[in-house]
Parts: sequence; structure tokens; C-alpha cells
Amino acid sequence: MGIQECTGFQWDKHNIQKIWEKHKISPAKCEQAFFNKPLIVAKDLKHSQEEERFYALGKTDQARKLFIAFTIRKKLIRIISSRDMNKKERKIYEKREKEKNS
Repeated sequence: MGIQECTGFQWDKHNIQKIWEKHKISPAKCEQAFFNKPLIVAKDLKHSQEEERFYALGKTDQARKLFIAFTIRKKLIRIISSRDMNKKERKIYEKREKEKNS
């Protein structure tokens, strides 16, 4: 199942707290990234031993660029972690942004 079939988000209260304390990112900001373009989604093969995991590179409405690790459970996007993109991820994302705008 891809994110196109998803109908919403699911949060673990511990992940909400952990993401806020470490990176000051709220659930609403994470969710915004899934609705803004471009959104880059890929399988996270390194962390998919127990269940299929994905990561997304996206941006909030205020253009904060986020890396988001997630899985899909029963048509819901379950956020595992989120942080600001690192330099390499920003480069990939900004290249895609330029391609979309040209």
C-alpha cells in the first residue's frame, strides 16, 4: 500500500513527546509535510526488518525541511520519527524542487 491510499495519521504518544523534545517538531508540522510539494518518499530498507518502513523528505507550510520516518498501518501513516533534513537530504530535496519549478 502506498501513501496515496492512506486516510489519515496515527501517532504514538511517546513518539510525539520524543520528537518534540529532541527536535521541536509538532505532529501538525510533520503532517503538513505530506501535503506540500515536492514530497519525496522512499522505502527505508535499512530499518524494515519487522515491518515495511518508509521515509519522506518534505517541508512544512513555513518551508522547514523535514526528514520523516514512518510506516503504514491500516491505511494510516504512523510517524516514527522526524527531524530537520541533513545537508545531503536538503541537497536532494532542493534539486527536486528546482526540477518541479523549471
